[in-house]
Amino acid sequence: MNFLAHVYLSGNNPSLAIGNLIADKIKGKKVHELPREFQKGIYLHRYIDQFTDQHLRFKKCVKELFPVYRHYSRVIVDMYFDHFLAKNWSHYHKIPLNEFSKNFYGKLTDSSIVFSDSIQKFIIILVSHDWFGQYESISGLKNILGQMEKRTKFPSKLSDSINDLKIKYSYFENHFFIFFDELIDNTKNKIKSL
Repeated sequence: MNFLAHVYLSGNNPSLAIGNLIADKIKGKKVHELPREFQKGIYLHRYIDQFTDQHLRFKKCVKELFPVYRHYSRVIVDMYFDHFLAKNWSHYHKIPLNEFSKNFYGKLTDSSIVFSDSIQKFIIILVSHDWFGQYESISGLKNILGQMEKRTKFPSKLSDSINDLKIKYSYFENHFFIFFDELIDNTKNKIKSL
């Protein structure tokens, strides 16, 4: 799953959500330098990634894209799934997506934690480009994929994957709905055990 899903799955705990959001940028023992709730968010993020990677529905979606996009297929499906979450947001959350996003962006930028330069740069891009809001439309998703494509080490054709999404939209969306309901249930249980 990508950024919006990670934040959503953290529930109403801002510190857990921020830790969940930045988890990929925290390596090794750096985790232990953060407050406990942020650490829990990082552990939750890792659990969500592991659950996602092992899930049959997610694997099927990745396999569908793999002949063209190879190891970038997983990233693309993560992005597709954030699109479906954003598009169907009212099914999952009572607060509208734009309001939810503004609230979270405010908590993120007002956080008392001093983040590394790379995390600060990531936060600035996420907030200034309103990635959560952009996930909702196909054109917004293509824009984000285009930004990501500029930063890949090898030719990734990330923005081209929008064509695959358009062609097989219902295929990917149906897999998302089944997968995400299971992920929500499992994540709620995981949060209780952290």
